[in-house]
Amino acid sequence: MREVVIVPTGTANLASVRAAFRRLGARPVVSDDPPRIERASHVMLPGVGTFAAARARLGESGADRALLRRIEADRPTLCICVGHQLLFRESAESPGVPGLGVLAAAVKAFPPGVRTPQFGWNRVVAATDARVLASGWFYFANSYRAVEAPGCAVATADHGGPFVAALERGRLVGCQFHPELSGADGAALLARFLELD
Repeated sequence: MREVVIVPTGTANLASVRAAFRRLGARPVVSDDPPRIERASHVMLPGVGTFAAARARLGESGADRALLRRIEADRPTLCICVGHQLLFRESAESPGVPGLGVLAAAVKAFPPGVRTPQFGWNRVVAATDARVLASGWFYFANSYRAVEAPGCAVATADHGGPFVAALERGRLVGCQFHPELSGADGAALLARFLELD
């Protein structure tokens, strides 16, 4: 049974994430203990809520540094929603609050006049060279998004223009959408993540 360490951000609905992994036969464990995060075979960074609050929680526990070390070591790490946004340098949601800086790009607001937040299903088209990402329909709940992810295989969606719906770099996967709420397509993505060595 594959263990997945879920890093609490203080802003996430952990119940749905845990349930999704249990349905796939994995054993989810919630922990912000840095050594455990660093050595775990698989880690998920979820997030619902604000960029600043999630970033502060990671800094308080030291989970931010553990996450950066495991990402640098190319260990399987999945970041969703605000967790995905934290991979970037900064976000317009929380000016002056640095992200993890894994990606040298910023998260921005949707253009004026676009319905925000984006709630509901959207078509995602994945790059052909992705291992974990695949095209399909996924559930979103977001007011901010990235429009570039340098050095990554990218999956795109369109809401007021194309944006980064998901990204993949080595064994790092970021999803703006919620795979745990995305039916069969989401379950298949989580299963492929669990298969990463």
